[in-house]
Amino acid sequence: MDAGRMRNKGSRFPLSDRTFRRKTSSENLDRFIPNRSAMDFYFAHFMLTGGMVEKQNSSSPCSPSKDAYRRQLAEIFNMNRTRILAFKNKPPASEATVSESISSFPHSKRAKHRRCIPQASEKTLDAPDLMDDFYLNLLDWGSGNILAIALGNSVYLWDASNGSTTELVTVDEEIGPVTSIRWAPDGRHLAVGFNNSHVQLWDSLAGCKLRTLTEGHRSRVGSLDWNNHILTTGGMDSLIINNDVRVRSHIITTYRAHTQEICGLRWSATGQQLASGGNDNLVYIWNISNSTSGNSSSNHHQWLHRLDHHTAAVKALSWCPFQSNLLASGGGVGDDCIKFWNTHTGACLNSVDTGSQVCCLAWSKYEREILSSHGFNDNQLILWKYPSMVKIAELYGHTSRVLYMAQSPDGYTVASAAADETLRFWNVFGTPELAKPEPKSNPEPFANLARIR
Repeated sequence: MDAGRMRNKGSRFPLSDRTFRRKTSSENLDRFIPNRSAMDFYFAHFMLTGGMVEKQNSSSPCSPSKDAYRRQLAEIFNMNRTRILAFKNKPPASEATVSESISSFPHSKRAKHRRCIPQASEKTLDAPDLMDDFYLNLLDWGSGNILAIALGNSVYLWDASNGSTTELVTVDEEIGPVTSIRWAPDGRHLAVGFNNSHVQLWDSLAGCKLRTLTEGHRSRVGSLDWNNHILTTGGMDSLIINNDVRVRSHIITTYRAHTQEICGLRWSATGQQLASGGNDNLVYIWNISNSTSGNSSSNHHQWLHRLDHHTAAVKALSWCPFQSNLLASGGGVGDDCIKFWNTHTGACLNSVDTGSQVCCLAWSKYEREILSSHGFNDNQLILWKYPSMVKIAELYGHTSRVLYMAQSPDGYTVASAAADETLRFWNVFGTPELAKPEPKSNPEPFANLARIR
């Protein structure tokens, strides 16, 4: 069963830093005990298994240029040494790179630069009372560089620029727990879904609630997404509702197709298509052109595509940033697949069995890569090369399924939250470069929310 429960660990302070820092110690080496950290074990193995004998007994003739090339390689890789054990630290690395040295030879090619992906998380924060529930969406990173996370009945904001933490809202038991959160495009306003079927809109800067959407759903709201001023909500009642937050009668469209809880909602970057995933193992593609303005909660709106290839609940949905009609979806326990869809035709382009529950998906903004988070047995994050779907890296650290994932506004860092009640930050998509910040969306659609209660 994918759903879990909330554990009470109130003694831990939310979003406190858990990052382990190693203590530095002064060098204290013994002249008769080898320094393992300064040894090259690959070279040692090569020497012990006869590498030097092979080198000395090599009698194959070679041209002077090839002989010079070999000597240069041996010099670069320090192959002329005879010692295997090391009793002092390694000498400082040469400023010249291998590729620069080899490039001095004619006909040789420069080594292609390869991105280094850290295998450990950059930072780890405590996340006590994080709900262990596959169907919820409790983590989001807004355009204002503020990360929001729902812990039990509360929502906390973590400022990535300075590491400060703010408690935005805490509700009573009859309303909570919080079941979904989603930043508006402006990075200031936050939508919060609750177990009692209500959705609240909050101004994060002012720290005040703007309005509560009480109509539409009959049970908890586990999925949210924005399309400009339209807030789309998905509930356990299997309904998907488009809400215009600017007006008092906020329901403008209701989608009815799923037969079980909605656990994933994502609008495309163009705002023309909506993807929904449910506990009925289905993915639906909805076209905004099929929706009409005005109160149409009683009307049925036809889906564009019904995608039924998954065999478990579909929560993970992610639109490709470099191909507007490409959607990735991930299945839960028993399905374990990432599937790629052409949303214009409804065709399944590829399917990859990952071997474990797929909880979240996130595309890179800079490379043709996609990141997935997983459940049992390894609870890892996997970076894939698209479209070959070759694994680039596997990131371990969480000790329970990685249920929630959010990408930083610059696209380089990914935050993951797991049932082990930790929040980890991974520098998986590269190193941030100095660039002008992206202009924030116009907050005008929210200007009159204070007058609507």
